[in-house]
Amino acid sequence: MKLGYTIVYVSDVAASLAFFERAFGLPRRFLHESGTYGEVETGATTLSFAQHATAREGLGHDYVAADASARPLGMELGLITGDVAAACTRAVQAGATLLAAPADKPWGQTVAYVRCPDGTLVELCTQIG
Repeated sequence: MKLGYTIVYVSDVAASLAFFERAFGLPRRFLHESGTYGEVETGATTLSFAQHATAREGLGHDYVAADASARPLGMELGLITGDVAAACTRAVQAGATLLAAPADKPWGQTVAYVRCPDGTLVELCTQIG
């Protein structure tokens, strides 16, 4: 088995795609004509976005929407970059909220956390090792 994709459930798929393009430089791969599903280019694993209504229909029940929670959900997207400070600045300028400024970790990684307008928690980090 391998990880094929991650889907983030959001209120406005097009807005989330545009934000991820501006904030993180991830180009849009696809936006369905219905506006209910879209993807950005990330490398080997697809990062997708689906509208809340579509997700709830597929699941058959409700869930906690990230943008409805005052605190980030207990999961994150990790984006690797060579310059965490610059990535943080770009994300905040695009509309993200800085939750934790870049910090060097004992295991040799630099890490920062931002929260996207759609509620998604994103770790910006250097490669481990």
